[in-house]
Amino acid sequence: MALKAVKAKSCADLVLKTNISLEKVDAKNQKTLDDCSKYLGAMKIMLLGAAGAEANQESAAQIAAEVYKTRTMHLLVDKLELVGFEAKKDLVQIFNKLVRREIGQRNPTVDWMLAPANQTILHELVKGYTKTQVDALNCGLMLRECIKSEQLAKIILHDNDLFDVFFEYVQVQSFDIAADAFGTFKDLLTKHKILCADFLEKNYDRVMEKYRGLLDSTNYVTRRQSLKLLGELLLDRANFTIMTKYIGEPENLQLMMNMLRDKSKNIQFEAFHVFKVFVANPNKSSAIMSILLKNQQKLIAFLQKFHESRSDDEQFAEEKAYLIKQIKDLK
Repeated sequence: MALKAVKAKSCADLVLKTNISLEKVDAKNQKTLDDCSKYLGAMKIMLLGAAGAEANQESAAQIAAEVYKTRTMHLLVDKLELVGFEAKKDLVQIFNKLVRREIGQRNPTVDWMLAPANQTILHELVKGYTKTQVDALNCGLMLRECIKSEQLAKIILHDNDLFDVFFEYVQVQSFDIAADAFGTFKDLLTKHKILCADFLEKNYDRVMEKYRGLLDSTNYVTRRQSLKLLGELLLDRANFTIMTKYIGEPENLQLMMNMLRDKSKNIQFEAFHVFKVFVANPNKSSAIMSILLKNQQKLIAFLQKFHESRSDDEQFAEEKAYLIKQIKDLK
């Protein structure tokens, strides 16, 4: 069952009252918190429906139309910190519902956000990772919804200040915030393959220099996640050019060989999946070949005993045997 349509005048009134309540909200004033919660809850029902009843599409469209005429989207982000806990949930759901709203092949909210004056919303969401844990995680939810749009993801990728700050966020002391930021960081580099490949090709030196900092991090989780993501990026066909360049640089091979001997078994295992790309490359550079030949016997002996406890992992066993053969055959 769908909710009944609400008159356009009532929809405009609800958006106006929501905006006024957000403008006035004060974390120390319970009356303003209650008003804000009431109007956000009503808007959520209009856009997403209530328990057992779907939203009326006509009313939802009217709400959205009013939102585009106002500063509602800006206020939802700017006032997130001030509203109550339950109101935060409603606020995030309203924002995300609007962002993914589609009409045919168009996404009107994304089109609206592409305007220069409205791109500041993305800036504020990225800055959200500096807020308290609850607000940082909510900003992450909204930001990842935005990143599902290739056009919005492109804005962040091509703004050095917006993208580069993630190299700091993924290493903050709060585990939950760092993990959430890494999830967003991964989406930025993997969600839209052609866009991401083009970005990495054009910014290879800058990005990889900063990425090396993640691989050298003293934070175990950061190192493991970054190493795993690196392996995924190199093995993605869309990133062939980046992979070719990365595995042609001797310092990268040396780093992986060192990480194969890391005290952490998990770090070793993730490093193996990157190391195998160097060895399997049929067009090794002279510098890479020189390192492998210089360490040929040591590598063979090392790999033969490498993670013997994974004997029940057939794929790993096959890959390890393949690498040992490749290294033995080097001349």
